[in-house]
Amino acid sequence: MAAKTIETAQRFINAIPHSKALGMQIASANEGEVKMQMPYDEKFIGDPATRVIHGGAVFALLDTCCGAAVMTHPSSQGSTATIDLRVDYMRPASPDQVITATATCYNITRTVAFVRAVATDERTDKPVAMASGTFVNGGGK
Repeated sequence: MAAKTIETAQRFINAIPHSKALGMQIASANEGEVKMQMPYDEKFIGDPATRVIHGGAVFALLDTCCGAAVMTHPSSQGSTATIDLRVDYMRPASPDQVITATATCYNITRTVAFVRAVATDERTDKPVAMASGTFVNGGGK
């Protein structure tokens, strides 16, 4: 099942132009859980003095990872969109490090999926950001 799940997550991010522009890649995927990575790129620096990646790029990674987690959930109805996403930034991501997001779709109803996610860099003990959100679950059959 994992190969199909990774394929589903990869198709999802391939359909989103900014995912490709930000270099997002699927690291792993299981039913309702996806891990994605975004490499450090100087084009995405938000503060030239510190070389820290802009928070918008981190937000985009978390949002996309959450959507992919919904798409891989066994009760997914085949499409999704963000309803609401709260992101709490804990600290700046370290320059020159890959940012990894892990999202879990922990509850899904006929029309709404509930997702949590965390973004880290190489220092996995202290998150860069955490997210909690709701997403559309397909057409609501």
